[in-house]
Amino acid sequence: MIEIKSLSRKWKTFALENLDLTVQDGEYFVILGPTGAGKTLILELIAGFHRPDSGKILIDGRDVTDFFPEKRGLAFVYQNYSLFPHMSVKKNIEFGMRMKKLKKAPEEIREITDYLKITPLLDRYPLTLSGGEQQRVALARALMTDPHILMLDEPLSALDPRTQASAREMLATLHKKTKLTVLHITHDQTEARIMADRIAVVMDGKLVQVGTPEEIFDRPVDSHVAGFVGFENVIKGKVVSEDAGILRLEADGFLLEAAAFARVGETVYAWLRPENIVLSKSSAQPDTSIRNSVKGTVAGIQELGALVRVKVDCGFILNSLITRQSAVEMGLAPGSPVFAQFKVSAVHVLR
Repeated sequence: MIEIKSLSRKWKTFALENLDLTVQDGEYFVILGPTGAGKTLILELIAGFHRPDSGKILIDGRDVTDFFPEKRGLAFVYQNYSLFPHMSVKKNIEFGMRMKKLKKAPEEIREITDYLKITPLLDRYPLTLSGGEQQRVALARALMTDPHILMLDEPLSALDPRTQASAREMLATLHKKTKLTVLHITHDQTEARIMADRIAVVMDGKLVQVGTPEEIFDRPVDSHVAGFVGFENVIKGKVVSEDAGILRLEADGFLLEAAAFARVGETVYAWLRPENIVLSKSSAQPDTSIRNSVKGTVAGIQELGALVRVKVDCGFILNSLITRQSAVEMGLAPGSPVFAQFKVSAVHVLR
């Protein structure tokens, strides 16, 4: 278990402020945030590469705040993998073992290299390897040190999309097999959603929300997190009624419904993901669970391969993400009348 208590650290013009966080044994924990949020600094403080200005770091109940990195039982894999170019793959993966004076039988080493599919690469050098191969070598080097905790700093960011998908699967399988506690930082929301047991969102040096992927991506705590995790659409409305947890909001002449609690007369903000907005040429709602239908005009269309982002002007702007085939079938073009429809459960209300 990793426990961070009131951790603070100033770094030039940036500061981490009073972070409190617990990562459970065997958990795949992701720290998610935009570039420059302080994610890597958190990881490096836990690893012992920097000392905090205040606060404590505990690992398995032991205060390691003043311990050297090699005394913390951690293995760290950097974004650029940090392989030694003058060493063969074999010597790279044995480097951590030599530093810690660990001895492994050849069959133990072979088990790891076979599992990570790098045994045929042992005599090659890092500069001759692909990004995915370099990543597996860096993981092998980390695992050779028998760590209790594996720390990953943007481990997939240098890979192409296809290799990222296979690398995510490999890391998930590795975690399941080894039962290691994994602390993984990323700015990639898809990566976080797929990989994490729990997620901590960090913004501007502050820990703003901790929860399961469902809690983070479906129930963000404030507008900053909502905007970051993909709630592109914001509708300002006034509560006109509330009945058994269903709000009715008035926004620019439209009545919208949302599953939330608020006082009548209160001004709130309804947040919506673009993928949760269905477009139709008719006001009819074929899905009975869709109770919101707003008339508007297509203000813009952006091609995204198999998907299309459609901007709809309803008096307020709504962005919808639909399939290209749907857009073609409806004959959508700038100026086309259209209805933006969405479920009550798709609306996330914030004050």
